[in-house]
Amino acid sequence: MNPTLPTTPPVLTEAAFALTFVLLLLAPLAVAGVALINTGLSRSRSAAQALLGNLAIVAVTAIVFALVGATFSGYLFGSPDSVDHVFHLAGKPWNWLGASPFLLGGLSAAPFQSQLALLFEFLAVALAAIIPWGSGADRLRLTAGCAAAALLAAVVFPLLAHWVWGAGWLAQLGVNFSLGAGFLDPGGAATVHVLGGLSALAVVWIAGSRKGKFPKEGLSTALPGHNAIYVLFGCLLALVGWLAWNVAGAVLWLHAPLTTLAGTAVNTLLSASGALAATFAVTRIRFGKPDASLCANGWLAGLVTSSACAALLTPGESLFAGLIAGMMTPLLVELLELALSIDDPSGAITVHAVGGLWGLLAVGIFAPQSGQLLAQLVGIATLLGLVLPLVYLLFWLLNRVVPFRVDPDGERIGMDLHELGGGAYPEFVIHRDESYR
Repeated sequence: MNPTLPTTPPVLTEAAFALTFVLLLLAPLAVAGVALINTGLSRSRSAAQALLGNLAIVAVTAIVFALVGATFSGYLFGSPDSVDHVFHLAGKPWNWLGASPFLLGGLSAAPFQSQLALLFEFLAVALAAIIPWGSGADRLRLTAGCAAAALLAAVVFPLLAHWVWGAGWLAQLGVNFSLGAGFLDPGGAATVHVLGGLSALAVVWIAGSRKGKFPKEGLSTALPGHNAIYVLFGCLLALVGWLAWNVAGAVLWLHAPLTTLAGTAVNTLLSASGALAATFAVTRIRFGKPDASLCANGWLAGLVTSSACAALLTPGESLFAGLIAGMMTPLLVELLELALSIDDPSGAITVHAVGGLWGLLAVGIFAPQSGQLLAQLVGIATLLGLVLPLVYLLFWLLNRVVPFRVDPDGERIGMDLHELGGGAYPEFVIHRDESYR
């Protein structure tokens, strides 16, 4: 890991440009994998609405980010046409907002890496926005999910992406305050997964739990997802996307040489594998048999952890980071549900928020240079102390205009019939829950 990163990134070679472009064409498989997981963990009577919601959110984020968000993320990073908003405090520059042309102006003449960085951010904001959709399964209205995604694409994601990837103040902690190489997040653990997980927490707080999840006597009722095959196949799709994502991020944000990229892919696989092994063991010990959905969450938590550290850690450290993520996942899912009464069908709060935070922390713990741990802690504090309140406030205000939760009758008959007029599985009888009788 380099002690400092250049303010202006080096020009990509033709080979690096071609490789990164191909990888970014594969990266949407991570979005597809998470979408399938979200759908499989929802109820059968809400499956079509769940998958359509994922697709609609991807479309909404693409449009809104192109119209508004990309301007403030500063997609022309390193170009003379990019003039960021900077203020000075205590003799140091604080770059807090990008200022690229509106409507992607000047993109065709931008440097190769700026074009690739923009494509990376388009995919990143889409993945971040579908994460809270899974947590709101079975009660979050489609229009509300799309509106929340628009807010993330227009306001929150561009700010965070600029701070971390676009020469913003978090990225410059190394240059300005000698804190290692500044806040490091090459694969989007903070900008995608922690943002998505914290947004999921805000959605759950605002929308509330599903009917019948927490009976009056205070116990938790199991409401399992309807299709474990979707969930497990989604994990395999996600692996392909994550391998491409982490390697592309290493090239774009760390300027890693091509000779190191195979190691990044190996570390990604080791982190996910270690997490799955740990979750498998924990659920086998606790329940007598491994739990398929929790093992899928563990695998995904390992991938999320690798987003922070696959390009920065050794294989042994990546495996260790994955093991810790996998051990935490089933325990924290149970803690959030039983102790805090948080109804998170997809497990996104644990998988994406906690997994991402742990990966960011692991980068600081294993970093060889002085100050890197403090830089990572500053970034984590920003996510929890600034981004979470901002997201909650925006969603709370949005809920006043576009109510998040469907009406009780819609929840009773299922989101498919209520919002789409037909079910995902018309050949089969979908039974009602006992809690609605």
